[in-house]
Amino acid sequence: MQLFLEQLTNGLAVGGIYALIALGYTMVYGVLKLINFAHGDLFTIGAYLGLTLLLSMGLTEHLGPMAGIMVLVIMVMGLVAVIGALLERVAYRPLRTSPRLSAVVSALGASIFFQNAVMLIYGARFRVYPHDILPTTSISMFGVDIPVMRIVLFAASIVMMAGLYFFVQRTKTGTAIRAAAIDQGAAKLMGIDVNRVIMYVFLIGPALGGAAGMMVGLYYGQINFTMGWVYGLKAFTAAILGGIGNIPGAMLGGLLLGVIEAMGATYISLAWKDAISFMVLILILIFRPTGILGERVADKV
Repeated sequence: MQLFLEQLTNGLAVGGIYALIALGYTMVYGVLKLINFAHGDLFTIGAYLGLTLLLSMGLTEHLGPMAGIMVLVIMVMGLVAVIGALLERVAYRPLRTSPRLSAVVSALGASIFFQNAVMLIYGARFRVYPHDILPTTSISMFGVDIPVMRIVLFAASIVMMAGLYFFVQRTKTGTAIRAAAIDQGAAKLMGIDVNRVIMYVFLIGPALGGAAGMMVGLYYGQINFTMGWVYGLKAFTAAILGGIGNIPGAMLGGLLLGVIEAMGATYISLAWKDAISFMVLILILIFRPTGILGERVADKV
């Protein structure tokens, strides 16, 4: 039972990261019906920018570890959001009226560009996050010692997901995003600037992905320039698992995938951890192609 609870908390922490990345996929798909294949690489950029700022600015020394990391995460989210907006303006907007395959090829090209740019700037070897700035203590819950960092990561993921859900459901801009997801033509007739809505989507999704990238670096301690491919595929799996284009579905799918992966690595085999994730994707596509919550039109984005 103790092992089960340990892996459950580990799975929820990792699942929260998957969910944050999956939200970027599901928001873009909800509005544009496009899979942003470069999203995983924006996640990687967030991880590397987080490391650069962490080593160069010394905020954890002046503000304390937790406050400094919070400020750094906000800075990373802002920087990656700008890159995401530029990506939409350069790679996707000129092709909006072109056949859908053109946008897919452009997304793949952007992914290759970002991955190689990171490799050329930072090098091909693994980069290591400082380990002496993070809390190493544990909290005993139900007889299980849970690392404080694991709890912080899960709580931060939940806060960001809840903030996004509130923004989309309760604000005027969020209403515009939902309207554009349902029918862009009707949204334009109602006076909604669809281009601005799409820009918001490409600001929010990459920002969450950038935060997830830094969280992975803090949690695992090391990053590499190809990590966006694996995490991107798993987040895409999570989005499909919950229901692509559905924000609550992406949240649920990410958490479930993290738990399934953790349990599979523990009770089946660690070597099969990644394979289990993609087996879940195959089974979902066979038995429930619309995901657990489905692609409900009124709730998309």
